Amino acid sequence: MDVLKVSAQSKPKSVAGALAAVIRERGSTEIQAVGAGAVNQAVKAIAIARGYVAPNGIDLIAIPAFTEITIDGEEKTAIRFIVEAR
Repeated sequence: MDVLKVSAQSKPKSVAGALAAVIRERGSTEIQAVGAGAVNQAVKAIAIARGYVAPNGIDLIAIPAFTEITIDGEEKTAIRFIVEAR
């Protein structure tokens, strides 16, 4: 499964476009965000993407979960959103 990585500087509309494209193609994906700013941008992107795919009769659901990742040799906690078409 593809993982879309979101940072605090990510543009929500750009992430939403990528998210909508992957959902249309594969039906599900994951979004990974580290930090409050990144999680904020990811949630905005999911909300925007719902509007992008709604005319195609696709309703998105997002399931949040914690995950541990390694960045530059350092363990960090990330939020991972599993996004699926319903």
